[in-house]
Amino acid sequence: MRTRTIHPQYITDDKGKKISVVIPIEEYQSIMEELEEFEDIRLYDDAKASDEPSIPIDEAFKIIEAKRNSKK
Repeated sequence: MRTRTIHPQYITDDKGKKISVVIPIEEYQSIMEELEEFEDIRLYDDAKASDEPSIPIDEAFKIIEAKRNSKK
């Protein structure tokens, strides 16, 4: 994991309560990429923990391609 500094700006209501956050787009994109990575890791962990049989990736692609072609 990368360590980064986030530079948020807060939008407040008339009483000074923080109600929204604004961050630079580059920071937002970086956060979104990391969230996607975490989701991939979670899905991998879930798949490894399941009792479902696994198949080689090449075979999975062939099955998916065959299903796509049968729908045409």
